[in-house]
Amino acid sequence: MSLFLTLLYVFLCNSITLSSSLSLHFPLTTLRLTTTTNSSSSSPLQTSLASRRNPSQSSSSPPYNFRSNFKYSMALILSLPIGTPAQTQELVLDTGSQLSWIQCHRKKRKPTTSFDPSLSSSFSNLPCSHPFCKPRIPDFTLPTTCDSNRLCHYSYFYADGTYAEGNLVKEKFTFSNTQTTPPLILGCAAESTDDRGILGMNLGRLSFISQAKISKFSYCIPTRSNRPGFTPTGSFYLGENPISQRFKYVSLLTFPQSQRMPNLDPLAYTVPLQGIRIGQKRLDIPASVFRPDAGGSGQTMVDSGSEFTHLVDVAYDKVKGEIVKLVGPRMKKGYVYGGTADMCFNGNNPVEIGRLIGDLVFEFGRGVEILVEKQRLLINVGNGVHCVGIGRSSMLGAASNIIGNVHQQNLWVEFDVINKRVGFTKADCSRSLP
Repeated sequence: MSLFLTLLYVFLCNSITLSSSLSLHFPLTTLRLTTTTNSSSSSPLQTSLASRRNPSQSSSSPPYNFRSNFKYSMALILSLPIGTPAQTQELVLDTGSQLSWIQCHRKKRKPTTSFDPSLSSSFSNLPCSHPFCKPRIPDFTLPTTCDSNRLCHYSYFYADGTYAEGNLVKEKFTFSNTQTTPPLILGCAAESTDDRGILGMNLGRLSFISQAKISKFSYCIPTRSNRPGFTPTGSFYLGENPISQRFKYVSLLTFPQSQRMPNLDPLAYTVPLQGIRIGQKRLDIPASVFRPDAGGSGQTMVDSGSEFTHLVDVAYDKVKGEIVKLVGPRMKKGYVYGGTADMCFNGNNPVEIGRLIGDLVFEFGRGVEILVEKQRLLINVGNGVHCVGIGRSSMLGAASNIIGNVHQQNLWVEFDVINKRVGFTKADCSRSLP
């Protein structure tokens, strides 16, 4: 590893001081370390600038119809069957990143769901001669390299300081006797900071949906539980959702391959957020704040891998200003959760504070909105502290608005890749699959 990459690694691991309880799983990159052109952010770390290709869908590919439950705490944790015969692996569903990877630790102290390649007849390693094992391939946060066994080695870093590294491999997902993906390129992590793998679901060419040619997928996130020892369960679909007719859709913003902007993640699910309401008041935030500027700053993405929502400074300051006006004296002074969220409160009566603030609404136009009801406005972050589930993007080193999973609770969210749109509909996500 070069001195530059070594210093970068040390910087990433030591300078990002987010709480381990704040999940932020969009990838970092070393391709550009430029200062953002938007006044809402001043940190040089950027979101992914990976492949500009959109996933190609083949009409001849068999559609997958698979449904499953997932566990929800701060992330969406799926248990998926991988390999031949299948080994069940726990993967975090992440619409904000590209590469899927599984745990392949060979150490004595392994993660609970570590994959054993020797038990799978469909497993194969990616050799150094593979086209994706080239130094200038832009799909990885650090360049791939050739290890001593002539196998393709990768490293992947995320905005919360977590990482995974190991070899690139090919392996199948086996959903049933009749539904099996072709061998997909995955990371087989020998080292990682997480106990689970990642199911990368963005629009990059190496994401799960692109390689498996998934036309649409959807999930329903239940409300979080404060009950000790209880983990809520949500629902996940690959393919058609039986309640698709209820969805209200917004079109994704798309970007041509030639449109290279230093602060833009062209592989994210970028939606046209238009405004924010608190109670009955629409905040005075220009719609342009929620769209990419000339440098790419300001895009708004839907990210299942991020726990809190994050806003660029202009929007965050307006939201905080209104919260201070309504309940300022009750705010916990000098407290910042996860290094980004400072609208927090002491005490055990979050419903009362939520009632004083009112509902929070993200507006997309044409009647499409995400409603966060006042009784769910504050998130329990432990030790008697509750926070509005919004952080400041610039404290992440991001120049984007990110709609996190706390504000996708009790919604079906559908990603219609073919028609380039995202759909929403209200639901009680604690109920079993329809």
